[in-house]
Amino acid sequence: MSIVVTGATGHLGRHVVEQLLEKVPAEQITAVVRTPEKAADFAAKGVKIAVADYNAPETFDGILAAGDKVLLISGNEFDKGRPAQHQVVIDAAKAAGVALLAYTSAPGTLTAALADDHRATEKALLASGLPYSLLRNGWYNENYTENLAPVLEYSAVVQAAGDGRVSSASRADYAAAAVAVLTGEGHENTTYELGGDEAWSFAEYAAEVGKQAGKEIAYNAVSVEAYTGILTGAGLPAPFAGILAGVDASIAKGELVVSSGDLSRLAGRPTTPIAESVSVALKG
Repeated sequence: MSIVVTGATGHLGRHVVEQLLEKVPAEQITAVVRTPEKAADFAAKGVKIAVADYNAPETFDGILAAGDKVLLISGNEFDKGRPAQHQVVIDAAKAAGVALLAYTSAPGTLTAALADDHRATEKALLASGLPYSLLRNGWYNENYTENLAPVLEYSAVVQAAGDGRVSSASRADYAAAAVAVLTGEGHENTTYELGGDEAWSFAEYAAEVGKQAGKEIAYNAVSVEAYTGILTGAGLPAPFAGILAGVDASIAKGELVVSSGDLSRLAGRPTTPIAESVSVALKG
């Protein structure tokens, strides 16, 4: 029996593999990657490396086996039809007869266009008849704290989220929940709504960044249209800018507040406060 992680060298996948290594022998872990060079550190620790691509179904032949537990980390190629990419893994998992297929989805409350691919994948996974676990990940602290340069340069946090709040947590927190599901028992046919213990507003976030950076940081709430224009002006493709702005509109409606407590319960510890992630980013 192997624990198989797709997208294993991505931001989230790397955390998952590193935390798995603390719990199970390396030879029980298979890291599925597109670029094996990026997984050299895992290979050196004894993790099995499998090279496969969501866009090439045949590359998944022979990677999965009966009894495996698989984490399907959602792809990030928004322009390539993610549900079809994910279907490749679902089909391979069904053909192999895996024991569990866990999928990193989006909160059930999220109605933004970003959630459409996730809902389609969830539907396909349920239709497959495979034992599943839906890990409906909320927003990551790092979505914001890894982009502090413009905030510090212009002394402003600019979003289209109004007074909405976000129950974010660190990638390491979401990875811990995934590891608990992959290494534990009784997670078949479950849905977990995952988010941080404390929800925060962008005004509070701006104040926190300002406090830690030692300067005044304002929160400029703009319209969805204006925010889309700012993102495209910064070089983002228009479709992706629209998706991100749509998430802000959902935040304004309260759709990224997750109060289930599932994340800290699965991780076995409180989630990482946004202030802690700001501190890490500023030191970095």
